[in-house]
Amino acid sequence: MTIPKSSLTKLGLLSSLYLSQGLPFGFFTQALPVLLQRMGLSLPAIGLSHLLALPWMLKFLWSPLMDRRGAGRLGRRRGVILPIQVLSASLLFALALPEGGPTIPWLCAAVLCINLLAATQDVATDGLAVDLLDEHELGWGNGVQVAAYRVGMILGGSFLLLVFDAAGFRITLTSLGAMLLVATLPITVFREPPAAPPPPRESPSLSYWLTRPGAFSWLGLLFVYKAGEHFASGMLKPFFVDPHGAGLGMREVGWMIGGVGFAAGLLGAMLGGGLVRRLGYRRALLGFGTLQAIGVLLYALVASRPVSISALSVVCGIEHLTSGMATASLFTAMMESCRPEHAAADYTVQASVVVAATGVAAAASGFSAGALGYAAHFALAAGLAALAVVFVGVMFRGIEPVGARG
Repeated sequence: MTIPKSSLTKLGLLSSLYLSQGLPFGFFTQALPVLLQRMGLSLPAIGLSHLLALPWMLKFLWSPLMDRRGAGRLGRRRGVILPIQVLSASLLFALALPEGGPTIPWLCAAVLCINLLAATQDVATDGLAVDLLDEHELGWGNGVQVAAYRVGMILGGSFLLLVFDAAGFRITLTSLGAMLLVATLPITVFREPPAAPPPPRESPSLSYWLTRPGAFSWLGLLFVYKAGEHFASGMLKPFFVDPHGAGLGMREVGWMIGGVGFAAGLLGAMLGGGLVRRLGYRRALLGFGTLQAIGVLLYALVASRPVSISALSVVCGIEHLTSGMATASLFTAMMESCRPEHAAADYTVQASVVVAATGVAAAASGFSAGALGYAAHFALAAGLAALAVVFVGVMFRGIEPVGARG
């Protein structure tokens, strides 16, 4: 199927913005746990470090401001995104200044600040995506969103692990800031179409989701759908480097995630985004969610016996493929649930529920892995992912997303 040139332009812009979010988040979720493991932190402490993503859970509190603000000189969405991109890169450059790298407290404080900036940028970017994409472009748009985000995570995570292994903290953080600035170029030259803010008397806040029929079931689905997978992935990087786990070196972890994981995740995101409207949201969520649970279960099988690099590579590829498909289908359904005039707030409320669930799951993962061991932990995570599929089947018989796009 040929994608029109106008659609390719939109998808290219959104790709650069979601890649920008993935860069620091990849460092936080993929590189930081490995570094903390090497610094001697316990599994519960590494798990609790995922709470540094708190701004992503709370961004719905300030998301209505993104819909209420006027266009200004830079544009309604662009006027938020562009300054935040530059500020985030500047913070990374400042973090790279100390000789020998930042201390753990300063590093964690910087990660928290960057997450706050990136979460705010995400609100404006999601609003821009809903503003720009026509209904027939939603599947491709969300496939590109997940794929570009994963590219950013790979560059910010596994690639920078390789850089860190060769050159240390200063070059690593400088490289991360430079990549973020390069990804800012498309939004710098973009001219945002004019858009009027919603009437002041109509609130785009959380109250909409507390009163809309069927909203609580939908928010419940958002809470459980990705929690099991993140309960597993919260301990995946420590498992890779732990001598009692896979025992991989930092370079091997970088290539495992950046090569196998990147290619499989990219393919999964595009497959999921391309198929979701053809299958329908319920069938896509059921089918891809089932595959996601199976992918997580395979980690339990690998961890239960002496680890083979080849077997681990295959399992890593399968899990990233199925996770990408499930995420793309979920994000497409979320975007369909947005009111166009309140796109940023509506999408952000839904995304905050997902992030809250996955953040809590990842924070608890260290306690589970520490008490049960890696194999039992991954098996428990697969069970949670399977329960989410059961929830979809029971609660959404013939029901599509609750939103009002149109």
